[in-house]
Amino acid sequence: MEDSLGTMKENINALKSGYRSFKEFGFKANEERFKALVEDGQNPKALFIGCSDSRVVPEIIMNSQPGDLFITRNIGNFVPPFKDDEDFHATAAAIEYAVSVLQVNDIIVCGHSHCGAISALFEPPKITNRQEVIHTLKWLELGKDAKDQVEKIIPHEHIEVKKEAAQKLSVIFQLENLLTYPEVKKRVFEKNLFLHGWYYEIENGTISYYNEIEDKFEPL
Repeated sequence: MEDSLGTMKENINALKSGYRSFKEFGFKANEERFKALVEDGQNPKALFIGCSDSRVVPEIIMNSQPGDLFITRNIGNFVPPFKDDEDFHATAAAIEYAVSVLQVNDIIVCGHSHCGAISALFEPPKITNRQEVIHTLKWLELGKDAKDQVEKIIPHEHIEVKKEAAQKLSVIFQLENLLTYPEVKKRVFEKNLFLHGWYYEIENGTISYYNEIEDKFEPL
C-alpha cells in the first residue's frame, strides 16, 4: 500500500514539475501567441477527432501550435450518429461547435494501432461488475459494425490482423457517421468542408490516410 501511494505521489509530482517547466519556458516562448488567441479568439485549422489513448497526442503528432486544432477525444475515436434530441452528447456537441460556430474547413478522424477499444471488441475483458463500466460497454457498440464486417471478410486471419483491419475500417465508418449531422452533410455537399480519415501507427510514427477513390489507406 505504501509503495502504491508513493508511486501515485511521484506521478502527480511529475505533472506538477511539467507544469512549472511550461510556465517558466513553454508559456514564455509562446506568450505573444497566447495573448493574440485571447484578443482575437480562436480560429483553428481543423477539428481533430482522436482517441483518448494516452499514447496518441494530436499536438505532438501534428507538431501543431496553440490555436491550430480544435480537438475532441474519446475511447476509440468514435463518432456517434446524429440524434435529434436534447440529451447530453459530448462528441456531437464538439462537432456542431467546430462546424457551425468555428466554421472549420476540415475534420480529421484519426484511428491508431493497438487500439484498446477495438481490441476489447475481439477479446472482451473479464468484468466482475458490469455497472462499473456500463457506459464504456455501451460506447464500444459504435465499433461493432467494423468488427463484424472484418469477421465476415477475413474470418480465418490471425486476430492481430483482424484488429488492424477493424481499426482502419472503423475510421471509415466514423466518416460515414459524420455525414448524419445535417450541417456537416450540407457543408460537405457545398464543398467548403472536407472529411479526412487517418490511421496513426504508434510504433513507428507513420500516418496513412483513407483514399476514397482507391478505397484503401495510403501514406500521408
